[in-house]
Order: sequence, then structure tokens, then C-alpha cells
Amino acid sequence: MNTFGFLKSDRRLLRAEPDFRPMARLLQVNWLYVLLVCVLAGVGYIALYSAGGGSAKPFAGPQMVRFGFGLVMMIAVSLVSPRILRMASMPIYLLSVTLLALVLRMGHVGKGAERWINLAGMQFQPSEFAKIGLVLMLATWFHRIGNERMGNPLRLVLPALLTLLPVLLVLKEPNLGTATIIGLIGATLFFAAGMRLWQIVLLAAPLPFMGKLIYSHLHDYQKARIDTFLHPEHDPLGAGYNIIQSKIALGSGGMWGEGYLHGSQGQLNFLPEKQTDFIFTMIGEEWGFVGGIAVITLLGTLVMGGMLIAIRSRNQFGRLLGLGIAMDFFLYCAVNLSMVMGVIPVGGVPLPLISYGGSAMLTMMFGFGLLMSAWVHRNERDPGTEDDDDD
Repeated sequence: MNTFGFLKSDRRLLRAEPDFRPMARLLQVNWLYVLLVCVLAGVGYIALYSAGGGSAKPFAGPQMVRFGFGLVMMIAVSLVSPRILRMASMPIYLLSVTLLALVLRMGHVGKGAERWINLAGMQFQPSEFAKIGLVLMLATWFHRIGNERMGNPLRLVLPALLTLLPVLLVLKEPNLGTATIIGLIGATLFFAAGMRLWQIVLLAAPLPFMGKLIYSHLHDYQKARIDTFLHPEHDPLGAGYNIIQSKIALGSGGMWGEGYLHGSQGQLNFLPEKQTDFIFTMIGEEWGFVGGIAVITLLGTLVMGGMLIAIRSRNQFGRLLGLGIAMDFFLYCAVNLSMVMGVIPVGGVPLPLISYGGSAMLTMMFGFGLLMSAWVHRNERDPGTEDDDDD
């Protein structure tokens, strides 16, 4: 029996797969969701135009070029059948892990961490791609073994290792924020796949006791971020500068904001990283509480839409794939918004489709394409689990 089922010829699976008709599939794409994605990218353009001092250069223009390419990729991926995606999941996962390993050997150092590699003259952050690779791999694995076999602990060893490997490689960069997100995505898919309650308790029991151990192995700048989070006023011109300026900018926005292109902290360059990690702070300063809530509502609508797509899928692979992508997007948003509001320590996690950056933009659009594929093929019931193979 081929556990992964990537190379196995299954005539029943081929019979279950309907004819691939691009135009028919194109009409089944959830165009309302695509429109919401475009609206979010439009919000990003407006914010980055302001971050550039009222100019499309150097942030807004290049970001829209990336989005245009990503939108075409998203629609193309949405037409790919789940069977092909399952076959490609192992190569994609292995590619993502290989790129993470290459970062440690030939990565570009930025702000004390090796997170980027140069591909064809462009900087690429493999940790973003690794999240998508893990979602595909776990969705394929759990689809293959079926819900009834989740009670066997031995069935969870390999997916646990598949999750742990990218987490450790990303921690090594070091990138604690992204490593945490990858771990949480993996845990979500374990739970959604039918992991038993006693298994969850067994795995979660040591976590409260590991805090001190984890803290002792953090890098100095990571410890400084935690200390700054607890007491930002101790170093207002150094480690605490970012979060203090972020809170000042958000507070100065008031209810309606200071006006587009008129935010004092952002336009006068008091706010650092305003085009990336702290882009939401610029939105809050210029558009106020009302504008900030509108953006959060849009982000929440996309998250809930992804969850509904996952629920509507009639096959395990589509459900887990949709849930994994929706969870990735949610964690992106939750971590970034909590960070700029001072709820959690500052980390290098962007706000998807709004913050400036090519890696996050393109990988998120690829993820949305997978989400659309789950929607387009939501009514397909195909064999492929081990239970089917045993019939």
C-alpha cells in the first residue's frame, strides 16, 4: 500500500474526477470572494501610496504589479483539480523545506536574521511558502488516512514530524513569529482532521512548563522585544520606540482620523517600518477608528468566507485545505494587528495584501487560489483514502 497515494494508479479516482473544463470551472469561481481580495489589495495601494509620501513609488506601484501577477496565479490555481494538488503536495512541501535549509547556508541577513534568499535577482522569503507547503501536505495526509484511523497514535507521528521540521528551520533563522504561526496552523489541521481529545491533552500538557526553557534559548533581540512589550517606557528612544510611536499614531487618529496624507507620525517619518509591519498604524492615524474598524471588518469577512468555503466542501481534502489557508490568513492578521496595538511583542509579521512585500503577497495569493480550488471542486466526492483501498 502506498501511504501517500501520489504514484498509485487508482481507476476509481480517475472515474470520480469529472472532465476538466476550464470555462465551466471558471464560472464556478467565487467571484464575490475574489472581489473582496481585490478590495483589500486596493486598501493596501491607498495605504502604501500614503507611505510613499503621496507617490506610487517606491511602494504602491510595485505592489500592484505583484498583485496583478498574483491575481492571475490565483485564478489559474483555482482551476486545478484536488487530485493534481494532492499529487503535487509532496514535491511542494519538499521544495519549501529545501528552500528553508538553503536560507541557513546562503540566506540574506536583515536585522539580525537570515530570512531571505536571492532567486533570479529577487529576494524571496521561504518561510512564507513553507506555510502553504505544510497545509497542502497535511491536508493530503489526513485525507489519505481518513478520520477513522486518527485514533491510532502511530498515524500522527509522521505528520507531527512534517510540522516540526519547518518550525525548527524557521526558528533557526531566527523567526519566532512565523515559526509560531506554522506550528498553530499544523495544530489546527490536526484538530480538524479528528485528533482525539486525549491526544490533544497529552500533547498540550507540557506546554505551560516550557515557557522558561523557550525563553532561555531566545536570542538577545527576541528577549528585548518581550521586555519592551512589558515595559516600553524603559527605552523610549531605543527598543521601545516602535511601539510607542505606533500607539501615539493610533491615538492621534481619534474617531475620524487626521485625513488622508495628513498623518503627523507617518508623514513626518516618526513611525518606523510604516510600509510593512506598521502599515495598519498609518491607516488608523489617517482614517481614525472608523477606518480601522472598516479594514478589520474586511479582513474578518475574508477569514469567515474562507471558513465557509472549508465547511461547504464535501471531501476531507477540500475542508482541510480551506481551513488551513483561512487559518494562515487569520493568524497573519491577528498577529500583526495585536503587534501594532501593543497586545503582543513586536515581530516581523506583515498585514496580508496591505503591507509592502513580494513574498507574503504572492504566497498569500497562491493560498487564495488553493482556497478557490476547494470551492470550485467542493461538490466532488472522490475516493483515495486508505479505507477505500481496503475495500
